[in-house]
Amino acid sequence: MAVLKPFKGLRPPVELAAKVASRPYDVLNSEEARVEAKGNPYTLLHIIKPEIDFPSGTDEHTEPVYQKAIENFNVWRKNGWLVKDAKDSLYIYAQTMLGRTQYGIVGCASVDDYLDGVIRKHELTRNDKEEDRMKHVRITNANMEPVFFAYPAVKELDDIVAKIVSTQLPVYDFVAEDGFGHHFWLVDEEQTIKRIVALFTKIPVTYVADGHHRTAAAALVGKEKRAKNPNHTGDEEYNYFLAVHFPDNQLKIIDYNRTVKDLNGLSPVELVEKIHEDFEVQKLGTGTYKPNQLHNFGMYLEGEWYKLITKPGRYNDNDPIGILDVTILSNLILDKILGIKDLRTDKRVDFIGGIRGLGELKTRVDSGDMKVAFALYPVSMKQLIDIADSGNIMPPKTTWFEPKLRSGLVVHELE
Repeated sequence: MAVLKPFKGLRPPVELAAKVASRPYDVLNSEEARVEAKGNPYTLLHIIKPEIDFPSGTDEHTEPVYQKAIENFNVWRKNGWLVKDAKDSLYIYAQTMLGRTQYGIVGCASVDDYLDGVIRKHELTRNDKEEDRMKHVRITNANMEPVFFAYPAVKELDDIVAKIVSTQLPVYDFVAEDGFGHHFWLVDEEQTIKRIVALFTKIPVTYVADGHHRTAAAALVGKEKRAKNPNHTGDEEYNYFLAVHFPDNQLKIIDYNRTVKDLNGLSPVELVEKIHEDFEVQKLGTGTYKPNQLHNFGMYLEGEWYKLITKPGRYNDNDPIGILDVTILSNLILDKILGIKDLRTDKRVDFIGGIRGLGELKTRVDSGDMKVAFALYPVSMKQLIDIADSGNIMPPKTTWFEPKLRSGLVVHELE
């Protein structure tokens, strides 16, 4: 059964919340973070991407950069830019995008739940990325950024959240520069907290939606701290990590598309001919094509869009991985025709989150940076859950959740 633990959150004062809050560390590269942080001394980017306080080109994985993270964290606390709540609390974090709002419950998840499989994942993690975030957690002794979890929707939890947001004013309420709204409520009434926690104990499993590396890093650091503490009891804060839990029926996954640098020695005509073996191909001209159902793909090549419809018998309906469009594209085009064997390591392929729009695919190809682009229909929450429940792992770069959680609205300290 799932554990949800209240905690004394470290939060910005109301007047600074919008300035402290930042996009997650892994959706910005160092230069993008420098641009985003320019003129804002309060942004959490100075802690989660501290290389921005060094000259451009500084290796973000060096010891002085990690040390800068804790130096900045100490400054934020000293200056009152992050202030600890007086009592254990939960929080409600809502996000609004394009008129749709999703409501998450913020609390601590359990390291044991992750290690024991109560928290289920659908992606593989890379050791180098895990270690980077582990170093960050170790040196700050905190979960600076929440992870994004989903849980099977529970009506009573929905009702409790609805009552809180309809009867209390949010402590934070702002629209970020990307146009997405962020709304945050404090839940410190003891009976309400007890009931929410009790309802979570009836939830059999939760799911990592976004933030697999942060989840793994938090759990592994907790495990390390246990081993080093001869007086370990199980109640220490390092046994828990920061997560925002959303009901699964409120979440929407958007498309995650692919671009490829070359045609593996083929001409555009030869590429289309080979694709004909496994797909019905319709040439559409210059009008953008966005797939509107599973097993349909858009392809942008030499200034024109094509609709690709997978032919029957080219995938296994009973295979939860094989039926995914990312798998079909990988097997029948990226691997079979373009020679891309490993999406995790091949530098010829790049991934474009659907939030950037299909215009980004066109731009990348028209610029000459890429030769061909593929637009995919997004996977569903049901597909994600089925795969996680079966113990399978999705191919790389399958899911893109939007809006992203803002980091800095609440921080969890491990001591």
